[in-house]
Amino acid sequence: MNQTTLKPIPERSEHQVSQLVARQKDYFNQQHTKSIAFRITQLQRLKHGIKQYEQKIIQALHQDLHKSEFEAYTTEIGILYEEINFTLKHLKKWARPKRVKTSLTHIGSKGKVIPEPYGTVLIIAPWNYPFQLALSPLVGAIAAGNTAIVKPSELTPHISHIMTELLSELYPETYIAVIEGGVQTSQHLLSQDVDYIFFTGSVGVGKLVMEAASRRLTPVTLELGGKSPCIVHEDADIELAAKRIVFGKFTNAGQTCIAPDYLFVHHTIKDRLIAAMKDVLHTFYGEHPLQHPDYGKIVNERHFNRLAAYVKDGAPILGGEMDRSTLKMEPTLLDQVTWDQPVMQEEIFGPVFPVLTYERIEDVVTAVNARPKPLALYLFTTSSAVEETITDRISFGGGCINDTLMHIATPHLPFGGVGESGIGSYHGESSFETFSHYKSMLRQTNKFDFSFRYPSAKHGLKIIRWLLK
Repeated sequence: MNQTTLKPIPERSEHQVSQLVARQKDYFNQQHTKSIAFRITQLQRLKHGIKQYEQKIIQALHQDLHKSEFEAYTTEIGILYEEINFTLKHLKKWARPKRVKTSLTHIGSKGKVIPEPYGTVLIIAPWNYPFQLALSPLVGAIAAGNTAIVKPSELTPHISHIMTELLSELYPETYIAVIEGGVQTSQHLLSQDVDYIFFTGSVGVGKLVMEAASRRLTPVTLELGGKSPCIVHEDADIELAAKRIVFGKFTNAGQTCIAPDYLFVHHTIKDRLIAAMKDVLHTFYGEHPLQHPDYGKIVNERHFNRLAAYVKDGAPILGGEMDRSTLKMEPTLLDQVTWDQPVMQEEIFGPVFPVLTYERIEDVVTAVNARPKPLALYLFTTSSAVEETITDRISFGGGCINDTLMHIATPHLPFGGVGESGIGSYHGESSFETFSHYKSMLRQTNKFDFSFRYPSAKHGLKIIRWLLK
């Protein structure tokens, strides 16, 4: 693919950012975004625009992360089409005011809940899936009737540039805007009086976002990360588990927030599982993964150095080779690691995969629960009892039984973390709910009135005690 050189993006001044926010708030207050017909048209326009830009998007993803066309379409583009199609199909139903029952104390009244947009929302996207994780929440923001400012990651400049070009072609900046830039621009954005903040990224930066939001009591969704375990019990289908684990761990060179972070395998099947994973890796990426055209690269040198240090924390039983000139690192399985080593202290976010063993499923529950709640958990077993033990006794954002990653690919399931792995969820109807405030309304009758509700009413307290006992 052709390589392009991009000019550095100048940082936006705080004044420029505040002016944009003010213009978006004015546009929202003029009621432009409220009608369902308008929202549907904008979502259709977004899908059409992505289709027109497909090859540019694929090329930009290759330049920034060396993603293959297959991976780019599957994980960044196709998943967005599914999200938009699902939203278009159900939006009218989601946006409809919902009647609710009233209690005995409210005879004669009618209650309803009305979803309304927050207003102007800020979406801060990460670099690992820079297109999909910027536009997927945007689908929800548009569907709910908001205006939106999208801040892409400066670490993936080619896709950031394409996203700016695409969205500025589709929408006026007063409605949907992209603001490129680095840390300073992000700080300016976080200081603004926006109505909602949606952030995807690391736990550390997520804390800074939440701190900034707290100054204005701005509601937030934080999609973070953590050390997501992959547990393989002794009764698992080893061949199938190996294929699905390798797929989940090494897609995008392991730079996936819900990638299996470490392998927790029953000691009796460790050797068989490792052998099966070696075979799968050879099938997926050949004898020399660093030269394979479909294998991704690490986003920058800083992350490359961080991952290279992790490899020293254990004994590589597969992989371990790396090429600094291309920022590529082989899929690496690490043996002889302990919980107190750096590789087991932080989210890895790369193609390094520590392997631990256990004897009893109780040991797994104890070990995982002793650490922050993970964003994802994957369990391979054919035992319903083991499945129930893990899902009932360990708290995590979401996950799969006998698979990896695939829970994120369906709009029927909400996606989000818990504890340190995140706050809030999205996808499908959950995206609409995230970017909507649900306004409660009670319509009271004028045909009669209950005098007992007022002060000094005769027998008022007696009646209220009977109603509210």
